[in-house]
Amino acid sequence: MTKRRHWDFDSYTIRGTNNVVKAGDCVLMRPSESNTEPYVALVEKIEAENLSDVNVRVRWYYRPEETGSGRKQFHGAKELFLSDHYDIQSADTIEEKCTIHTFENYTKLANARPQDYYYRFEYKTASGDIVPDKVRVYCKCGLPYNPDQLMIQCDECKNWYHPGCIDMTIEQAKQLNRFVCSDHFSDDDDAKKPRKTPPKNCKAKPKRRRN
Repeated sequence: MTKRRHWDFDSYTIRGTNNVVKAGDCVLMRPSESNTEPYVALVEKIEAENLSDVNVRVRWYYRPEETGSGRKQFHGAKELFLSDHYDIQSADTIEEKCTIHTFENYTKLANARPQDYYYRFEYKTASGDIVPDKVRVYCKCGLPYNPDQLMIQCDECKNWYHPGCIDMTIEQAKQLNRFVCSDHFSDDDDAKKPRKTPPKNCKAKPKRRRN
C-alpha cells in the first residue's frame, strides 16, 4: 500500500488577495448557505495531501445565537464564544483575516473595525456549558456589560447604569456633567439635571466609543 504524502505549510495566501494567513490567525470563512454571516475560526494548522488542495485545521468561534443558550440582551453584536469544536476546512473558503480581542482589550479600542470581534466566554459544545458561568454585572438590571450600549457612571459608588434603567433618555445622559445614582442622591444635588450642551469632560460616555 502506497503511503500518502503529506505537506505542512507555514502560510497560505487567500485566493485573489495578497493577504497571508498563518497558524494562530483568525479568519472569516465562507458559509455553506447564502445570506448567512461568515463563519469565524482560529487557524490551528495549514496542511495538504496534494499541492492543489490545501486544508486548514480550525477551532470554531460560535456566535451567541449558535449556542444552546442563545443570544442574550448583554451580548454585543461582535461577541463570539471560543468553542471546543475543531474541524478541517478547505483553505479556499477563507474570505479574509479578522482579529478576535479579549473582552477587556476590545472595550479599550477607540474605533472598532468591521474585522474586530471579541470573546469573554468559552462554549463546550457537548454539554452546552458556557465558561465562566458568572461575570461581573452592572446597573439595576444586574446584567453584564454590553459594549454596544451607552452607560453612565455614578460619581459616588462608581457603578455603571443604562439610561433606560434610571428613567433617563440617551440624549439626557449625554448632556450630564455629573451623575449620582438614586442610592446616593440628595434633594439639593443637581447631579441629574441635564445641561444644554455636553461639557468637555462629560462623564456620560460609553466605556468604549465606536464609529
